Amino acid sequence: MLMDGLVNLLRQEFDVVGVARDGRTMIEMAKDRRPDVIVTDISMPQLNGIDATRIIRKDMPSTKCVFLSMHADLPLVEEAFRVGASGFILKTCDLSEFVEAIRSVAKGATYITPLLGGDLVSTLMTAGPQTPRDTPLSSRQREVLQLLAEGKTMKEAAALMGISTRTAESHKYEIMRQLGVQTNAALVRYAVRIKLVSE
Repeated sequence: MLMDGLVNLLRQEFDVVGVARDGRTMIEMAKDRRPDVIVTDISMPQLNGIDATRIIRKDMPSTKCVFLSMHADLPLVEEAFRVGASGFILKTCDLSEFVEAIRSVAKGATYITPLLGGDLVSTLMTAGPQTPRDTPLSSRQREVLQLLAEGKTMKEAAALMGISTRTAESHKYEIMRQLGVQTNAALVRYAVRIKLVSE
C-alpha cells in the first residue's frame, strides 16, 4: 500500500518508468529502462537496496539513486553514499520533502534529510575509512547470506544468482568460516544484525 501510494504521488510530478518489488528486479528494470533517478529502500527481498545500488551504479554511473528508508542508522546512511547514493530520506518525511529530494538529485545535487545531515557530516569528518557494516563479506557472499536468511534453499539461491548450487554452497561455508559460526540460525542472526534482512 505504501509503495502504491508513493507511485501515485510520483506520477503527478515525474514520469515513472517502472516499479520493482525486490532488488534483483530493480537491477533488471534499471538495465532495461535506464531511469534518470531510482528511489530504493535498504530492506528489499532477494537483494537489499545497498547491494543492488552498488551493481546499478557500476553499470550505469549516470543513474542517480535516492534511498527512502525507515533506518536512521548512520553506518547504513554512510554505506548508501559509499555505494553511490545521491540522496537519503526517511519514510517519516513529509511528501514535499520526498518530491524535493528527487528533484534535487535529478538536477545533480546531493540530498540528505535534515534529520540526519548534521550527524552524518560530523561522523564522516571524525571517522576514518571503515569497512561497510563492519562485515568482512564480499558482495557475492552477502547476496548468498541474504537469500539464506530469507529462507531460500541453496538450490533456489544459486538459481536466483545464476551460479551453480556447488558454488553457492562454497560461498556459504566460506561465510561460516569467516564469521566463526556453525549453524544456519547463527547466519540468520548475523544477517539481521547487519540489516540484510529485517527481524
